Amino acid sequence: MTARDDDTIGFYTDNAGAYTSRRQAPDRPHLDQFLSRLPVGASILELGCGGGQDSEFMLAAGFDVHPTDGTPDIAKAAEARLGIPVKTLLFEDIGDSDRYDGVWANACLLHVPRPALPGIIGRIHAALKRGGVFYASFKAGEAEGRDTFGRYYNYPSKAWLEDLYGQLGWTSLEIEARMGSGYDKLPTDWLHVTATKS
Repeated sequence: MTARDDDTIGFYTDNAGAYTSRRQAPDRPHLDQFLSRLPVGASILELGCGGGQDSEFMLAAGFDVHPTDGTPDIAKAAEARLGIPVKTLLFEDIGDSDRYDGVWANACLLHVPRPALPGIIGRIHAALKRGGVFYASFKAGEAEGRDTFGRYYNYPSKAWLEDLYGQLGWTSLEIEARMGSGYDKLPTDWLHVTATKS
């Protein structure tokens, strides 16, 4: 089952320059909370790193960061910014086992088609060490759909995510609802999920 939407990847390919040159600030409140749960110098896999601002912050804080993105042009731009290799990685190709202390997936898994999401969460769970921390954020909703740019979103509810994550072993699962925005500048309901592997 494919975990990608070709129209969404096409959007990011066509708009890679504009998307990565926005000089977006790192997502500080959630980054600070995420990093506070990890050991010093922890190994972190970042999925969907975009322009690289979150990885840049984590690297500066002394963490062993492995940034990745599913769009080659965006990975290239992030690599130029960060000065370290940025791997082009599709979610369905995550194949590590017990490797990372943390997985940071800010505003990227929201593009995974709903039927494929359980398998991707399972791959991330497998890639984490025992006690590893996984953060992801989603645009909230009740049914999958597309935005004004034609990008696919899975638009989950809190209950839907609780059920999905509940299929795997976590010692804790926290879902925070918060108002925010995105690339389209529209007001958006976000769900921020932090889970710790048992």
